Amino acid sequence: MRRQFLLPEADVDYLNACGLQWETIIEGSWRWLILHDYNIPNGYNVTRVTAAVSISAGYPDAQLDMVYFYPPLARQDGCVIGALSAQTIDGRSFQRWSRHRTGANPWRPGEDDLSAHLTLVQHWLEREFKKG
Repeated sequence: MRRQFLLPEADVDYLNACGLQWETIIEGSWRWLILHDYNIPNGYNVTRVTAAVSISAGYPDAQLDMVYFYPPLARQDGCVIGALSAQTIDGRSFQRWSRHRTGANPWRPGEDDLSAHLTLVQHWLEREFKKG
């Protein structure tokens, strides 16, 4: 697995404790964390994907935002998922989920980290089915 930049030690420990296969890559000015065989909840067209998170230069003080999936996700019930677009990462077309923290759930520097962001990603995936 590629390790083109370092993550904070707490993030590495978290990823390894979860048993996730991961790598870090740099493409131009973008730094990406790539998570292989990332588990997707029931109700989608696939159960595992490659997920990507953009890691800004200011992280962990700067927040993590959005998530990207390959292959693209679709709901099995045919309902459309909103706020999606394409983003090429590592030569593949990932599906960008434009989801963000809110004023009620802001990034807390010194407290929030990759584990908090991935918990939020799971919430976004599950919340998609509460929309109808």
